[in-house]
Amino acid sequence: MIYCFDIGGSYISLGTAHTDVAVTGAVTRVGRVPTPAHDRAAFIQALADLLAQAPGPAAPVAAAPVALALAGGIDPATGLASCANIPCLTGTPLVADLAAALGRPVVVGNDAACFVLAEAMVGAGRGQDVVFGIILGTGVGGGLVVDGRLVPGAGEWGHGPVVKHIAGDPPVTLPRLPCGCGHAGCVDTIGGARGLERLHQALHGVRRDSQALTAAWAAGEPAAMRTMEIYVDLVADPLAVVVNAIGPGLVPVGGGLSSDAALVSALDRAVRARILRRTNGPLLVPTALGGAAGMLGAAILGAQWLDSNRA
Repeated sequence: MIYCFDIGGSYISLGTAHTDVAVTGAVTRVGRVPTPAHDRAAFIQALADLLAQAPGPAAPVAAAPVALALAGGIDPATGLASCANIPCLTGTPLVADLAAALGRPVVVGNDAACFVLAEAMVGAGRGQDVVFGIILGTGVGGGLVVDGRLVPGAGEWGHGPVVKHIAGDPPVTLPRLPCGCGHAGCVDTIGGARGLERLHQALHGVRRDSQALTAAWAAGEPAAMRTMEIYVDLVADPLAVVVNAIGPGLVPVGGGLSSDAALVSALDRAVRARILRRTNGPLLVPTALGGAAGMLGAAILGAQWLDSNRA
């Protein structure tokens, strides 16, 4: 049995899976509770309470790992967590704390990395040796899977400066917007839904919801079309560099913006026009698993940990 948590800033969800989850893709959902984002003790207790609701007999520790898809990460050098939307976890030894409190081994993966692992094993990238997946949600994330295994620390393509001068009529000089990572001008500042809204405001002086923008783009509204043209150009450039560097067979796209098929298609065409390898078929494709990918990826991560630690 694998216990798999999908942990976001708003909710914590728990599911269970068997060790063949990387083949079946089957996860049974147990429950969901609000995330105690500012109370570390309450956060740990929320996980324990959900585990108590899980069906089946209490398994030996070594047979029942707890795997988390976390909107954040664990520093491999220090073991300390960094999680902007769950402040009570930042700077804490999360894995050690949870293992002690829950009495089970704990493995943690970044939520974007878990998304890519699920897509690579049982989703859109199934059968591919190298899968690089991206998240275009509130912000930008990603992960890399090679031969069915996550590459730790890889895939964070959202952090790094993007060009601020855009050719056109008229040409545009964009502000280098501050990023949560501490730098300015990162892909993350314009690549996600909030970034798209900031980009439109910088171009036209009006703040519009990302869904309204993509709808206006589809309807042929000139201002929205200009914004989306620049957005695709800005996002496709760094994405093409990553694709050239690692050579993925497929790039699944998740997050809220991935629900717009026309946008994924536009990005796919722009990226394929910029890379060295020529392919007639699509490279960027919408997620096949949707919102289930994070929890499923955590379950696969837990199953792989269990397989690697069997005596």
